[in-house]
Amino acid sequence: MSPSDEIEDSSAPLIEHLTELRSRLIKSVVAFLIGMIICFTVATPIFNFLTAPLCQVLASRGQDCDLIFISPQEGFFVAIKVSLLGGFILSFPFIANQMWRFVAPGLYKSEKGAFLPFLIASPFMFILGAAFAFYVVTPLAYDFFLGFQQFGQGGEALPTGDPQNAAPLSVVFQGSAQEYLNLTIKFIVAFGLCFQLPVLLTLMGKAGLVSAEGLGNVRKYAVVGILVLAALVTPPDVITQVILFVVVYGLYEISIWLVRRVETKREAQLRAEGLWFDEDEDEDAAEEADAEPETAAHHDSDPYGEEEFDDPLLDEFDNEDDDKDNSK
Repeated sequence: MSPSDEIEDSSAPLIEHLTELRSRLIKSVVAFLIGMIICFTVATPIFNFLTAPLCQVLASRGQDCDLIFISPQEGFFVAIKVSLLGGFILSFPFIANQMWRFVAPGLYKSEKGAFLPFLIASPFMFILGAAFAFYVVTPLAYDFFLGFQQFGQGGEALPTGDPQNAAPLSVVFQGSAQEYLNLTIKFIVAFGLCFQLPVLLTLMGKAGLVSAEGLGNVRKYAVVGILVLAALVTPPDVITQVILFVVVYGLYEISIWLVRRVETKREAQLRAEGLWFDEDEDEDAAEEADAEPETAAHHDSDPYGEEEFDDPLLDEFDNEDDDKDNSK
């Protein structure tokens, strides 16, 4: 067999994998486009559903829920963004299945059993975070933002011409549909990603990249990081920031507990296989290793072990030799 044939044989599996990857990607893109088209046909009801938090806050203030288009093409782009978000949500189960079918043949049975729960938990936690953002955080945020409106006396428009009868300044909300959608999607995606924290840390713990003890030692740094995240993601509202901090920090503590469970199961499995060594045993082995040079030096000075062997006859023989040397 020539070297060129060996190269072609070795590259054949790679080409097959790339072909399969291309096929999976094409199927995923087609599924996403189908989901996007479906959502585009019902973009208006989806957008109306997404405006529920804003309309709820405006209704509590006695205002109408009105959004405007500030450019002719804004309505089209709003429908496109709604279609992108809805299409991804609809097609995600199919896309995740294609990813799993591509990766699964290269995994052992134990690895499949370890990875599959995380693949199921990830979308569940994202949906949970998105629901928390939509039903809890977003109404609080819009209530904070709309608190800066300024109303005149009754808000009525008085006839012009008499400066004394002029209405006081009124600053009311006339929101852009596209700006509202961008902010709402930001909340949904940010909280969905924040709720991935237990999944990510548990997966890293299973891979041995982090430990429960290490996560506990950096807890104070995690608190600072979560506070910074709460300040960046949420509006400058103390109540909303406290809610986000409590939720994300709770997820961090849950992650430590999950990583500790993973470590306990791994230790039990290694003990059953006889591959687990305690730290005390390692220290004893290290002490024995440190004592070996001293033993070797003692063996060089006393190769026959005479110091450890106490025999009266040998001692008498040594004494006679010493007397002969002294007489000479």
